Amino acid sequence: MTTHVWDYLPEYEAEREDLLDAVDTVFRSGRLILGASVSGFETEFAAYHGLAHCTGVDNGTNAVKLGLEALGVGPGDEVITVSNTAAPTVVAIDGAGATPVFVDVREDDFLMDTDQVAAAVTPRTRALLPVHLYGQCVDMAPLRELARRHDLVILEDCAQAHGARHHGRLAGTMGDAAAFSFYPTKVLGAYGDAGAVVTDSVETDARLRRLRYYGMAERYYVVQTPGHNSRLDEVQAEILRRKLRRLDDYIRGRRAVAARYAEELGDLAERGLVLPSTAEGNDHVHYVYVVRHPQRDEIIEGMKRYGIALNISYPWPVHTMSGFAHLGCAPGTLPVTERLAKEIFSLPMYPSLPASVQDKVIAALRDVILAL
Repeated sequence: MTTHVWDYLPEYEAEREDLLDAVDTVFRSGRLILGASVSGFETEFAAYHGLAHCTGVDNGTNAVKLGLEALGVGPGDEVITVSNTAAPTVVAIDGAGATPVFVDVREDDFLMDTDQVAAAVTPRTRALLPVHLYGQCVDMAPLRELARRHDLVILEDCAQAHGARHHGRLAGTMGDAAAFSFYPTKVLGAYGDAGAVVTDSVETDARLRRLRYYGMAERYYVVQTPGHNSRLDEVQAEILRRKLRRLDDYIRGRRAVAARYAEELGDLAERGLVLPSTAEGNDHVHYVYVVRHPQRDEIIEGMKRYGIALNISYPWPVHTMSGFAHLGCAPGTLPVTERLAKEIFSLPMYPSLPASVQDKVIAALRDVILAL
């Protein structure tokens, strides 16, 4: 049997009774759209972050898109972000009618190089969109100062950082709003697509609620501004309510796996393996465990012989994709991002990863690298 970087089945077996009860609760409620489960999850997820508001939406991509629109970002505006991210981050910017502007990432932790952001600001810049990548946060202090000086808004992309902290502050609490994905692989994952936007602003939340519901302030009332059909599903919301209570346990499980990898693989640094580093002030939640090696492709092929399929997050920087060629960000523009894309790969990482599978991955990786 092939070992993959993620598998929900061990978690499902452990939580099956509660998850099926969540589904039954919704089906017996008499309300399948925007009912008690959505409103309950919104209240509880906002409270987890110490924020006033949460609006549930249908997926993480639309969480970014609607978040930008609710903050007043649209056609003619530029949004500064990174290319070392999942394509949906940039697809959402484009979907809002704005133009993505890329800065490079840092060599050691792969996060947005905030020292480059000021030079990327133009008169058209309207927003900063830091991506809290792989389970840890971007350095937010310089971004907040830059936003203050240039009257910009900040939307945090927290799709990979549920529960991560930066100098004690939770990801999602350091900007004007924050977008979350609950895609099944996430630290807090649904059993299908789901997303949310959190904010402390009454006005931003009100706009989000209109935007997710055709532009209506009330059901089947009057469209006030053009909107979307982007509602969080009741079943996914109820599942997320149950799983939110276990989020801190999931994080502890991920950190335990990461600690095991660090202990067992640290000596392979002399063979070129670079393990993840945690930036100063960060509490890492290890959404994915991304390592680096100059012979990455050979390692991935070697691991297949042991029945282990590794992943690359991400093999193609967004600015090199043909769908974004119109941005004019030619290869070579973001050298660190492009170099990383040739060397990074992910090891299996999820809180219910069995110890026996960890043993298998560690032993196989050691064998493959020592044989290079």
